[in-house]
Amino acid sequence: MKTNGHPHRIELGRHIVADAEICGGQPTFKGTRIMVWIVLEQLEEGMTWKKIVGQWDDKVSQAAIAEAIAIAPLVVKHEPFTGFHADTRRKSSRRPTAMAA
Repeated sequence: MKTNGHPHRIELGRHIVADAEICGGQPTFKGTRIMVWIVLEQLEEGMTWKKIVGQWDDKVSQAAIAEAIAIAPLVVKHEPFTGFHADTRRKSSRRPTAMAA
């Protein structure tokens, strides 16, 4: 997570940023107000990557779409980015043992 000297700006990758001053902190594609959740919905609706790029007049590249897919679990529609949350509970790597009868 990079802050680049801006306390309210979080770079989520090369193409995506969450900035409290832009779209209420929702993840957007850099240099735009195009919210990542919109592009993810377009993908879910079956829109091709090429058509999405054209829809946004090349402001969203195919590389940016790939990045949006990669961070999709962090994106909540209409919600600002709240940070990275690591699950603090460890899952057991051991298989459950059979109980003696």
